Amino acid sequence: MATLPMALCALAICFLATFVAADYKPYTYASPPPPSPYYYKSPPPPYHHYKHPYYYKSPPPPPYHHYKPPYYYKSPPPPSPYKYKSPPPPPKHHYKPPYYYKSPPPPSPYKYKSPPPPKHYYSESNENCKCCEKKEEDAL
Repeated sequence: MATLPMALCALAICFLATFVAADYKPYTYASPPPPSPYYYKSPPPPYHHYKHPYYYKSPPPPPYHHYKPPYYYKSPPPPSPYKYKSPPPPPKHHYKPPYYYKSPPPPSPYKYKSPPPPKHYYSESNENCKCCEKKEEDAL
């Protein structure tokens, strides 16, 4: 039974320790706490205004002005019917008969003039001369 008083003692020490520990603040580390893990944060999406579908709106018409009546183009009158005019005839040209080449008249037939025959010496052989006979025949 000696163990009973020891157990009571131990129990009393534990009871006192809890009161002492309750009076002190909890121990904090002297160094700063480690950073929390970094998570990327994207910027928030822009605020979206709901728009209706786009309908084209033409600008308002200009204020009414009194305009002159529209101008109608007046073309010139058509030309009179075209009458073909042939070009004027060329100036009158005095007709000249065609030119015929006139060659000089041919020379008169050339007559060979031989030197006069030699005088015959009357001799015995003169009777047999044929040239003299011809002349005598021509003379007749």
